[in-house]
Amino acid sequence: MKINNKIWILLVAVLGMMQACQKKLDLTPTNDITNEKVFATAAGYKQAMAKVYASMAVTGSPSRDIPGEIVSDEGNTGFLRVLWYLQCLSTDEAGWTYSGNTDPIGIHQMEWSPSTQVVAGLYYRSFFIVTLCNNFIKEASDAKLSDRGIGGADAAEIRKFRAEARFVRAYAYWILLDNFGNVPFTDENYQIGSGVLPKQITRAELFTYIENELKAVEADLYEPKAAPTGRADKAAAWSLLARLYLNAQVYTGNAKYTEAITYANKVIGAGYTLHNNYKELMLADNHTLTNEFIWTIRYDGTNTQSYSGTTFLVHGPAGVPGSVSGSNGTWDCIRITEQFVDKFNAQDIRGQFWTTGQTKTMDVLLGDARKGYSSSKFTNKTKTGAAAPNMDAGGTFADIDFPVFRLAEIYLIYAEAVLRGGTGGSTSTAVGYLQALARRARPNDPAAASSVELTLPYLIDERGRELMWECHRRTDLIRFGQFTTNTYLWAWKGGVRNGTAVDAKYNLFPIPSIDISANPNLTQNPGY
Repeated sequence: MKINNKIWILLVAVLGMMQACQKKLDLTPTNDITNEKVFATAAGYKQAMAKVYASMAVTGSPSRDIPGEIVSDEGNTGFLRVLWYLQCLSTDEAGWTYSGNTDPIGIHQMEWSPSTQVVAGLYYRSFFIVTLCNNFIKEASDAKLSDRGIGGADAAEIRKFRAEARFVRAYAYWILLDNFGNVPFTDENYQIGSGVLPKQITRAELFTYIENELKAVEADLYEPKAAPTGRADKAAAWSLLARLYLNAQVYTGNAKYTEAITYANKVIGAGYTLHNNYKELMLADNHTLTNEFIWTIRYDGTNTQSYSGTTFLVHGPAGVPGSVSGSNGTWDCIRITEQFVDKFNAQDIRGQFWTTGQTKTMDVLLGDARKGYSSSKFTNKTKTGAAAPNMDAGGTFADIDFPVFRLAEIYLIYAEAVLRGGTGGSTSTAVGYLQALARRARPNDPAAASSVELTLPYLIDERGRELMWECHRRTDLIRFGQFTTNTYLWAWKGGVRNGTAVDAKYNLFPIPSIDISANPNLTQNPGY
């Protein structure tokens, strides 16, 4: 089922972390919705859990989740959009042009600062998700269920919700770990309104917390592929652990490639399969087409309308007409650097580049949307070419579910972890997984499988090709030492036409200045 975002629960906003906003949060909600009322029944718990998932898909209902005093543009508070900005737009995968410069001009050039709105957008959205999860977990304790007279099958279901909320919280903390490093920490025991501000913990400490949480909830999650669509299961937890371990060297200074292989093997052994046609992965009916997706953020053009979801990946690509994208037209924004385009073999179908009216070279970044190819990878049509099944009346909002984890990424994690020295896997199996991806990517090339190389240069390029625009690129380039260095340059990196190395401080985003000012427990990331 698609997420119903029209639910009411007590929203204890992330702003509760900030002294400046403390008094507002001490007020009784004017709509008279309190925890006691929301969590009085099993149905209330179900609605509250739906809000946890919906907080990743929409910017708020009926009003925005993150107040305008913190992030002025509501579009810069939606989870997927701000994550995409920081993960993809900061790299060779994308440049952005938008009239009025109201979107994140400066991200591609690596010119962000502690006051940059989209940086604050991801930070506060992630903490908003954490806060919702904390509240749910606290209210779903066995003691609370007993006090409210909820037992039997209802209590069993709520305990499963509780495990899912812990997983979602761990995922949100992984986003903060990956993008911001040392961050303030709260869990269900933190008392908003107590006057005690959250303490900052180290990146290594947060890594350990996420690792332990994912292992702790595993037994209580659904078996792989048994959860309702869009909800987390054991395989989602294993996938996040595999991703966490692959990046452990960056996060903690200690490599954990063997552990990455262990959890990649768990996912692979759960029965997922590569979809046979790559071009069908990002369609409006993708939730019915593939056994490759492990966990998705669900979108519905009628019921989860948001300019921050896959809608912007349908409208955003420059030059792609609505007749192709399945929408009411293009915003003429997103282009791709020529360096990234050059990573694709002519027979590789994955880029789905839009070239009509576009030049390949991005010799102008901001002023000319014709500079640089774009892509029709995200298409709001069904496999048969029909209109999206839940198309809104204006043809604006997308139905495309976004895969947070899919099997192809797990194959790539396995291969890289084997190459980097992890045990528990084999070179031949790693090559076999890469060959499977290559054959799907180049279905008309009989030599596709023979082109595979189990080398670091091949793997970083193959991850780019396979996972384009799926919010991996920045993390990958950092892990390969290419994000801020002169090892690899692309158009407008560092604000220079041919690219230049930048300060290593840009390997992390800054903690927003408003939080630094409000919480004396916080220390800004170095260099900012």
